Amino acid sequence: MVTNIERKPLEYYLSLKYPVSIEEAPEGGYFIQIKDLPGCYAQGETIDEAMEMIEEARQLWMESMYEDGNEIPLPGNENKKQYSGKFNVRIPKSLHQKLDKMAEQEGVSLNHYLVSALSRAVGQKETTKKQTKQETCRLNAKLNQRPI
Repeated sequence: MVTNIERKPLEYYLSLKYPVSIEEAPEGGYFIQIKDLPGCYAQGETIDEAMEMIEEARQLWMESMYEDGNEIPLPGNENKKQYSGKFNVRIPKSLHQKLDKMAEQEGVSLNHYLVSALSRAVGQKETTKKQTKQETCRLNAKLNQRPI
C-alpha cells in the first residue's frame, strides 16, 4: 500500500534558510555550497557574487526537485540527530591500561586524555580531507583550462 504524503507548497521550501559553506577556490574566487542540498553549489569572484550565485542555484535546485516530486531536505539543524556527548566503547584490557598510563603521565583524567586524543585524530582527518579537496579543485581547474 502506497501512502501519499501531502507536501508543503514550493514557497515554504524556498523560504527556509540553509547554512552555506564557503571557501577560497585555488584558482581564485570563492566556492560555496549548501551541504544539506546535495549538488547545490556555486562559485563567484567575490564573496558577494558567490552568495548571489548560491541563492540562484538554491532556487533552481529546489524548483527542479519539487517539480520532479523529489523530497527536499530541511535545513541542517532540523535534520540532525541530537547527541548527548556520551557513548560507551569496549576496548581490550591492555589498551585500557596503556591509555590510563598515558593519561597519568600527562597528569589528566582518562576521560580528558581520550577527548584530546580523539580531537587530534579528527582534526588530522579533517585537514587531510580539506587538502585532498583543494588538490581536486586545482586539478579540475587545470583540466578546465586545457584546450579541447
